[in-house]
Amino acid sequence: MTSGESVVYQNMDPPKRSRGRLILHGMVMFGREFCYAVEAAFVTPVLLSVGLPRSLYSLVWLISPILGFLLQPIIGSASDYCRSPWGRRRPYILALGIFMLLGITLFLNGDAVISAIVTDKSLKSVWAIVVVMFGVVLFDFAADFIDGPIKAYLFDVCSYHDKERGLHYHALLTGLGGAFGYLVGAMDWGHSVIGKLLGSEYQVIYFFSALTWAIFLTVHLFSIPEQPLGKAPSDSDLTPPSALRLLGSHSNVYGSLAKEPVSLPSSVPDHRPRSFSALGEANAVTSSAKQPNKAQKKMTFRSLMKAIINMPQHYRYLCVSHLLGWTAFLCNMLFFTDFMGQIVYKGNPYADHNSAAYATYERGVEIGCWGLCINAVSSALYSYVQRFLLQYIGLKGLYFMGYFVFGLGTSLIGLFPNIIATLVLCSVFGVMSSTLYTIPFNLVAEYQREEEEQMKLRGIDEGPRGTGVDCAALTCMVQLAQIIVGAGLGALVNMAGSVIVVVVSASTMSLLGCIFIALFIKYVD
Repeated sequence: MTSGESVVYQNMDPPKRSRGRLILHGMVMFGREFCYAVEAAFVTPVLLSVGLPRSLYSLVWLISPILGFLLQPIIGSASDYCRSPWGRRRPYILALGIFMLLGITLFLNGDAVISAIVTDKSLKSVWAIVVVMFGVVLFDFAADFIDGPIKAYLFDVCSYHDKERGLHYHALLTGLGGAFGYLVGAMDWGHSVIGKLLGSEYQVIYFFSALTWAIFLTVHLFSIPEQPLGKAPSDSDLTPPSALRLLGSHSNVYGSLAKEPVSLPSSVPDHRPRSFSALGEANAVTSSAKQPNKAQKKMTFRSLMKAIINMPQHYRYLCVSHLLGWTAFLCNMLFFTDFMGQIVYKGNPYADHNSAAYATYERGVEIGCWGLCINAVSSALYSYVQRFLLQYIGLKGLYFMGYFVFGLGTSLIGLFPNIIATLVLCSVFGVMSSTLYTIPFNLVAEYQREEEEQMKLRGIDEGPRGTGVDCAALTCMVQLAQIIVGAGLGALVNMAGSVIVVVVSASTMSLLGCIFIALFIKYVD
């Protein structure tokens, strides 16, 4: 490697970000999880209150993940190519954030709006179902999609160490947001002053949700500046120091793309980064650095799927383990309150609504919500514990431990379904949640760092891989897990005749994930 190349590589990392900047960047995760918790607490009563048939309930949960699984990589790839003057990721985050706000607006206010507009009872019921269902699907769709651009934005603007710190703050604020969301949902707002002022409990909850999301989304978007793609300096700025600044801003970031050709002085080598979203191209011999006059093509869905299939083996293994983990987690989370009502409290959801059996079931559901609140708090706390454990057991050890603790905890809940033990063991849900939100993305960052070091040792003057599609591929596993759980777990419960299948399935998938991690996940120092 020449001395000029060494100088360039020493100036590649983005500047160090302060703790305050990273916390402001992570506030969007607080708002996102706050709204998620509100949806989880109220989606069932809202949908049933507008008259949605039970046969269509699973359809609501399946539409969003199917769309997300098919389209999530397209969003990640498109954001890699976005040339907005505001940056590559933030325009997509803003658009998806607006869709989230619109979705939760229709979800919590659709029935009231339709009741005020439509007078015919039969039409009112039909339109209320349509509007509320559309709101739920739109919210889920946007909330699932937004995670990929948020992570890619963090990776783009942060150095290697700041990426790790930023992901820990994301996990901490995710847990806190979920806890506050469940607490707001657990309060009785109907008889409060603000409830009477706004009209109903749902409107109060919507007010807090919309306000929280709007504020924290705005804070996130202005937290860390993002360099626009393809921005070239003027001729007067083309001195070696400014050329190094240009490379320092763009050459070593996740999701980097080939820039427009810039004539650098002869003392500075031309290290134009290549596309990361086109993973197939990233594994090919030909690159934009070797063919500077050949424009890169935006990916079609077919080429994108081929790129994901052809991605490096350790990335594919990481996607599989992420799928197993999210399948286990969602098996438990989507049916946990029903498990509490039927198995722990021995209530009956099909009994008459004025019966003691149904009242007992409702009480179990309420306590289940408090259990989910414990999960959110433990997730926030464990995100800090992870930082201390990392130096002793490493990323792979943390990954294995998260799956193992969750699998063991859900097994014990299935064996001893009493109130105290179940609530105490809800803390292991937070361990799994924090693991799923941080460790896979930390591993992506580690893989990226290793690739950069190997390029330096080999003297390859190409830009590193980016993460637009890799982050999206991981997020796709969440949607695929939702599809698997939504389509299969209900059938298993019906076959077994008991909701105990929920925790058994969660434990089994988690322990399978442990085995897979131990055998196939690449170890990093």
